[in-house]
This record gives sequence, C-alpha cells and structure tokens, in this order.
Amino acid sequence: MNEVFEGNGSCLCGAIRFTASNAEKSIGACHCKMCRKWGGGPLIGAHCGSDVSFFGGEKISIYNSSDWAERGFCKLCGSHLFYRLKENMHHFIPVGLFEDQNQFVLERQSYIDKKPSYYSFSNNTHDMTGVEMIEKYGKS
Repeated sequence: MNEVFEGNGSCLCGAIRFTASNAEKSIGACHCKMCRKWGGGPLIGAHCGSDVSFFGGEKISIYNSSDWAERGFCKLCGSHLFYRLKENMHHFIPVGLFEDQNQFVLERQSYIDKKPSYYSFSNNTHDMTGVEMIEKYGKS
C-alpha cells in the first residue's frame, strides 16, 4: 500500500475546495490522448480513493468521458478537478490543486507509448503502455 496523507486544495478561483483523506504520495502521469486533450498536457494526478469531500459542489460540472470514468471541472474558472472511476468512485486529482505539493513523488507513467516527443520527464518511473494498461485494468 502506498503512503497516504490528508490533502486539501482548491480550484483556481477558490469556489471549490476539497479534502482528500487518503491522497497517495506516489503519483502518476497519464499520456493518453484524452488526458492530453483535456488539459493540454499529461494528467499528473494523485489517486485519492473515494473518501474525497468537495465544498462548493454545486459549481462542479461533470463530463461523462467514457463508459467507466467521468471528469469534473469548476463551472466558474474551468479548473480540472478530478478524473473519477464510476465503478468505485475513486478520484484522481491533479496534483497542482493541492495546497502542499511537496508530499508527492512521480513514480508511474501510463500510456507511455502515446507520449509525444516534445517532452520527457527525467524521473525514474514505472512505465506502462496502452496495451499493458488495458491488460491490467481492462479499460483504455
């Protein structure tokens, strides 16, 4: 099990705040086309499980991005708030939203075969291709 902490944060305008009781310190970057299109670059997110509380939730808009996941964003400032699995309500929250970002260590990269050539992280990470992700999790 990864080391966790209670993390707090907010969107850019502050209209939505959150508390994630079990934010993992080990984070990952997703290079899939959908994540890159959503944010203009890879999604670098912390797995926070299902114990996440949002304040200002009426300002959250949900985009149903696939049969198994949805993405939330602030209706006012457009900040990306989470990628959430529908089956178990597990949240992956962009690390830039957390107040204390010094807790995190980049340890994983997914869809590494979809990463464009114009950037590269120097961290030594566990990398998985799209095929490996589908084999492991059964989802693309």
